[in-house]
Amino acid sequence: MGRDESTSGETVVAPDEAPARSGRIGPRLRLALIAIAVAALGVLAGTYLVMHDSSPPPLDRSAVGAIASDVVGKAIEDLESRPPPAATVYQQILPSLVEIEARQPRAGAGDVRLGAGVIVNRSGAILTALHVVDRADGVQVSFADGTRSSASIVSADPANDIAVLQPERGPDVVVPAVLGGGGQVGDEAYAVGHPLGYVGSLSAGVISGLDRSAEGENGMRLRGLIQFDTAVNPGSSGGPLLNRAGQVIGIVTALANPSRDGYFIGIGFAVPIGTAGGAADAPPK
Repeated sequence: MGRDESTSGETVVAPDEAPARSGRIGPRLRLALIAIAVAALGVLAGTYLVMHDSSPPPLDRSAVGAIASDVVGKAIEDLESRPPPAATVYQQILPSLVEIEARQPRAGAGDVRLGAGVIVNRSGAILTALHVVDRADGVQVSFADGTRSSASIVSADPANDIAVLQPERGPDVVVPAVLGGGGQVGDEAYAVGHPLGYVGSLSAGVISGLDRSAEGENGMRLRGLIQFDTAVNPGSSGGPLLNRAGQVIGIVTALANPSRDGYFIGIGFAVPIGTAGGAADAPPK
């Protein structure tokens, strides 16, 4: 079939005379083929993963509950296996605890007053209550390792009933107590001393009040005291009042004694370590 020339002069190509295709893929077809190939690869990859997936199947509610129960049970078991805070506090303060015997001059006999103290620095200085050693003929101190020594008063703070002793001979290993900051009402409190001659006794309670005032053994009015309900008795004076972390927060100094019987009736007092430690050049708290 030949070419027809229209009356308008335009050239019209007959269908059987269209140009032959070159064999190249057009842009649109190329994109379509790529999309199909990507989709096919995705299907194949998904099928492979499904067939070869080694991960465990999803857990049902009962399995999750069993795992959670095991975790909680293990945590409770770990907590129960730990020593109680009081035991940890006692072990921490024991190397720093001191037993103090002060000979009191009295007619006809040499009376011995028992008290407690605590090592507060590396030189072995002992912080205690002044009334334990005041006007004593001699002072003997005993340490946790069994070492005994005479000691002398090197400084005193009568207004706060605090004294610092220096032993002639310290323990083989000097372990100063860790001093802490002030506590809050309701905080746990532990007192360690030698009440009624029971050496190395620990009692536990809480801080009941702050900034209290009370009459000390020497008749002076002591102020700024920590009030606590931890049981203390004669022999506890001068011993440390501790927080839950085993840090010394005060020095036991007085009891509330409306009946004047000298024994614990539920209220004790301690000089805050920030006040007491100044006498021994301890760091401020």
